[in-house]
Amino acid sequence: MDGAADQQRLTAVDAPAAIRTTCPYCGVGCGVLATPDGRGGLDIKGDPDHPANKGRLCSKGSALGETLAREGRLLAPQIGERTASWDDALDLVADRFRRTIAEHGPDSVAFYVSGQLLTEDYYVANKLMKGFIGSANIDTNSRLCMASSVAGHKRAFGTDTVPGQYEDLEEADLIVLVGSNLAWCHPVLFQRIVAAKAARPGMKVINVDPRVTATSDLADLHLDIAPGGDVALFNALLVALADGGQVDADYVARHVDGFDAALAQARADDADATGLSPEKLSEFLRLWTGTRKVVTIYSQGVNQARNGTDKVNAILNCHLATGRIGRPGMGPFSVTGQPNAMGGREVGGLANMLACHLDLENAEHRAAVKTFWDAPTIPDAPGAKAVDMFRKVGNGQIKAIWIMCTNPAVSMPDAGDVRAALRGCDFVVVSDMFGDTDTAKLAHVRLPATGWAEKDGTVTNSERRISRQRGMLPPPGQARHDWDVLSDVGRRMGWPRAFDYASPAEIFREYAAMTQLSVDFGKDLDLTPLAELSDSQFDAMAPVSWPLRPDGAAQRFFADGGFFTDTGRARMLPVSGALPRDMRDGAAPFRLNTGRVRDHWHTMSRTGMAPKLSQHLAEPYVEIHPADMARLNLRPADIATIEANGQPVLLRVMPSTKVKPGAVFAPIHWTDQVASSAIVSRLTTKDTDPFSGQPDSKGAAVSIRKFDATWYGFAVSASRPNPDCAYWALARTGDGWRAELAGLRAPANWEDHARQMFNLPQAEAVSLIDAEAGLARVALVLDGVTRAALFVAPQPVAVARSFLTGALGDSADLVLPGQPGAGRPDPGPTLCSCFGVGVNTITLAIRNQGLTSVEAIGEALQAGTNCGSCRPELAALLSTLTIPHAAE
Repeated sequence: MDGAADQQRLTAVDAPAAIRTTCPYCGVGCGVLATPDGRGGLDIKGDPDHPANKGRLCSKGSALGETLAREGRLLAPQIGERTASWDDALDLVADRFRRTIAEHGPDSVAFYVSGQLLTEDYYVANKLMKGFIGSANIDTNSRLCMASSVAGHKRAFGTDTVPGQYEDLEEADLIVLVGSNLAWCHPVLFQRIVAAKAARPGMKVINVDPRVTATSDLADLHLDIAPGGDVALFNALLVALADGGQVDADYVARHVDGFDAALAQARADDADATGLSPEKLSEFLRLWTGTRKVVTIYSQGVNQARNGTDKVNAILNCHLATGRIGRPGMGPFSVTGQPNAMGGREVGGLANMLACHLDLENAEHRAAVKTFWDAPTIPDAPGAKAVDMFRKVGNGQIKAIWIMCTNPAVSMPDAGDVRAALRGCDFVVVSDMFGDTDTAKLAHVRLPATGWAEKDGTVTNSERRISRQRGMLPPPGQARHDWDVLSDVGRRMGWPRAFDYASPAEIFREYAAMTQLSVDFGKDLDLTPLAELSDSQFDAMAPVSWPLRPDGAAQRFFADGGFFTDTGRARMLPVSGALPRDMRDGAAPFRLNTGRVRDHWHTMSRTGMAPKLSQHLAEPYVEIHPADMARLNLRPADIATIEANGQPVLLRVMPSTKVKPGAVFAPIHWTDQVASSAIVSRLTTKDTDPFSGQPDSKGAAVSIRKFDATWYGFAVSASRPNPDCAYWALARTGDGWRAELAGLRAPANWEDHARQMFNLPQAEAVSLIDAEAGLARVALVLDGVTRAALFVAPQPVAVARSFLTGALGDSADLVLPGQPGAGRPDPGPTLCSCFGVGVNTITLAIRNQGLTSVEAIGEALQAGTNCGSCRPELAALLSTLTIPHAAE
């Protein structure tokens, strides 16, 4: 794998070099061309030569150049509230971990890491914890994402192997999307399917989701399945395959065990548990059984459940029974939510596995790893998985924890308990780019870490493709790479030779050489051809999918058997679709479904820095069916109190027929940094899947009531405001900040309140106040221009928000009306984030130009022509307007 120098750098005459790297967001693993702009930033484009995205980027990836500001970065180590040297900080970390281990044993310490780490970071962390500290207490936020898929793969295949490649999505005749809003969460893969369907209109798409999403727009059939009904659905399919003569008897006889038991359990299940009408269920069975080339894509809606592993195995059962696996255009396909969830799995970054897909509980595997590392010990039992890890922190069993590149005080289920556990922990270390995250604020030691565009190493995407992330900007302040800090601590703890790494290339070579152990034990992971890469070859390494073939072609698994179980045969498992009592209808006031929005990712520490990514959906919200709203006396745009675990959150009410009565949906992204009380994971349950340890993030029972605000507000400001009210949510704009507000008691003086909130004590206040009606409008002016403005009403404020976010710097008389004057159009709420196109702009163009298709809108305004995530919304907008044939 020599790679050519131009795989890293593309040059043009008199132009800066474009550097090939990889997007740091979801598991698609898109290639990025990053060109230094000469001002310390980067111009971002999709890499047309990267096999994952072929030049496409979603709105988040396209905005990477806007997320590079140094504002808020942690620039030096901190011990408590004081700045410290690296020597002082790492001496303290090494000493506290060493003393804790000496006094309480190796299982009294833990690492909690992240699918955002590079493979080289992950490798060193896993080696330090499992091989030298001697505990398996290393787990990752990927546990919250794809652990059930890992467990399902291992139960069926013998190892955590994804059988297919992205090419299969384009070659399939039927795509079944299960628990995956691919249009918003993996937009580039979604657009690959859109393009394939356009090229081959006979391709069919089925969307299985309790909620109607943007992905449903592409579907020929949407199955509004009952929450938790996935096992019953695929058990019904297995029965239909058997009864319809669609089982590949030869494949099963040669390669599969457990067919009879799995089918018997499927026959014992009740298809009514799917919640589907007989007509919809029949159509699903007809399409799946009658189509040879089927790909079943599944994601968090499958994994994040108490029976997530059984859901995975129910899907795998159907593909194994029909031999529809490992061949072009067919197979089960798990898509992951993080950029290096796969790389972390490969190097053993989960508490129940060893590096190279070896088994922690296998004595021969442990001995081989111990010998390879020349390690003093290897633990013989799994460590604490994520939920149990923080439970053990809370009860004092884990006394020192190091958290890297993740924010569990926001993302973990029942986040309030996680915060309490960290507050009570003897010693908490956090490595992060930012020192003010919800988690970092709870740390005894904060270590400044490098981030995307500064780090250098590799990631592995959902199709087993390894790509390079390349550093192109200098680390700010004293920030250091995670592998470097971990190695430094390893040396200080007494293992200088084992952690004497000088570069990520050196770590990668060691890891690639270690995969020989996988080969020796008949496992799947083989990177040995890369073990001798020189530093320059590593620097120039092109994207490559493992296992490696000399011709570089994609390789699939299991078309001809070759499973990694003791027998070499796959295992079909009997799984039950019966729902636990508390998941059945009527068992709880409301069932909470969680997920993501189109333009943000995780806890927004990066995407929240890009103003355009907050314009589509700028505040935390909850989708509630209108019938439930009427019962709860809620109106659109009210604030609702959602409560579970004794912990309330406040969310804006969005009426939606996309959710069923009795079910609500809320996104996961907002933190205490940008909202008063919107951490949705406070509501989620700590119940976990018994096989994977993955929490049931979509199964919480919640109560809902109206938040009785006496006033509502909207504000814009050139600098970050400091709200003092019961409800607030902040988002960046191109010129500053915007804020949504609501309170229980109105201030005595709105002008003074505004000056305090915006920290503008000397500003002139220009105001329109009607105390009797509960109306107030205050503009704060310095040097003749408006620096901030506040709009208050007894109901949710009706002003032109998009206009106001761009009006700072105007005179107060232009700002206070809250609407643009004559000749100054209001673009309306942003619909296309990639190009900043608002709803009003699109509506006007449709009407004035007679646009009748999404393609026509793209030609006129560019909207929908980049990542395509807004195309379903463009089509919906067309359908509401009185234009003949206005449909995509």
